[in-house]
Amino acid sequence: MPSVRETLEGYVAGRVKAERVVEAVAAAYYKKEQGAGSRERLRPLMDVIERAHPGVVDLSGSTEKPGFAVRLAERPFPKEYEPALRAAAEATVVGAQHAAPLRAPRPGIVARLFGAIRRLFSASA
Repeated sequence: MPSVRETLEGYVAGRVKAERVVEAVAAAYYKKEQGAGSRERLRPLMDVIERAHPGVVDLSGSTEKPGFAVRLAERPFPKEYEPALRAAAEATVVGAQHAAPLRAPRPGIVARLFGAIRRLFSASA
């Protein structure tokens, strides 16, 4: 069985159907034994999946861990939500490849000048 990342890469490349992405992402999202941060990484995809068709995935009881199984419901994934799913998949794949820390933007020259003048007058009062 391919990994979630391989499934997403295949979907972005056009080799995998949306229904397979839904199944793989939902299964990985709901399993507790995933690595740290995997739920947060998959959250944008789950948002699209849940918004598109809340009943597209069935959870059923299972004797294996984590105690349930994820399988596709009989309904196909709605076509009108596929662009949003593809965009979320691309962002997830690219984000996993280029994970860089976010920095706050530096203030512009006017904001820095205004702050310096304000500090100058507040110190003399």
